[in-house]
Amino acid sequence: MALLDPTLVVELLLLGCCTGFLAGLLGIGGGMLMVPFLTVIFSNRGVEAGLALKMAVATAMATILFTSVSSVRAHHARGAVRWDLVKTLAPGIVAGGLLSGAGLFALIKGQALGLLFACFVGFSATQMLRDRKPQPGRQMPGPVGATAAGGAIGLVAGLVGAGGAFMSVPFMVWCNVAIHHAVATSAALGFPIALSSVAGYVIAGWGLPSPLPGTLGYLSLPALAVLALASVVMAPHGARAAHRLDTKRLKKVFAVLLYGLAGFMLWKMLVH
Repeated sequence: MALLDPTLVVELLLLGCCTGFLAGLLGIGGGMLMVPFLTVIFSNRGVEAGLALKMAVATAMATILFTSVSSVRAHHARGAVRWDLVKTLAPGIVAGGLLSGAGLFALIKGQALGLLFACFVGFSATQMLRDRKPQPGRQMPGPVGATAAGGAIGLVAGLVGAGGAFMSVPFMVWCNVAIHHAVATSAALGFPIALSSVAGYVIAGWGLPSPLPGTLGYLSLPALAVLALASVVMAPHGARAAHRLDTKRLKKVFAVLLYGLAGFMLWKMLVH
């Protein structure tokens, strides 16, 4: 892939800037937003469609390693990250991410998973827009429940190349965690999700012929370098913007993004 092509570098920089800003604003890793664009980029350079999609998922997820760190530093400076929740959810997330990336990612066909994902995300968005108050007594589950919840988040996130916020934020809000804390904590959870999933992608794709220069497993290192640079620069700006928005507006922004992801997945699975 001719990453020295100025036009391609500009495209990747713009994509990285947009997703980096959204990573900070909404606590997402930005990976799922990159996937369709990266799939087109890889396909246009001769990579078979199915492999191009898996490379896009792996490369997009790897950028979360960088955007998560950049974003969470800004949230932590404002005291918004619930590190107690990170500690309870992270073990399950790591296990789910490894299982997803190293095993299921190479085996599962995309259509059924994509349709299920779209329905789940659409439901989560509807719950956000309805703004129904959770039961006052509901709290985050204990160690066993938190590990199970983290495992589910890591498993699904690893399959679709997302940082897990589309599941972790609604889950934490449902458990009476304030939205700003949920967004900031989700940004921190993006790192273990990405680390475990990327390790799995590299293991699962280790024996594959390299479809493009600089490929490691399913991961494109040249594309990752450009995307990560832009994402890291923009993530703190998104995090600062998040703290200037009121709670209801932030929920609406998050819900609109979830609807967009659900709509894209339905279109991709049903039309193509």
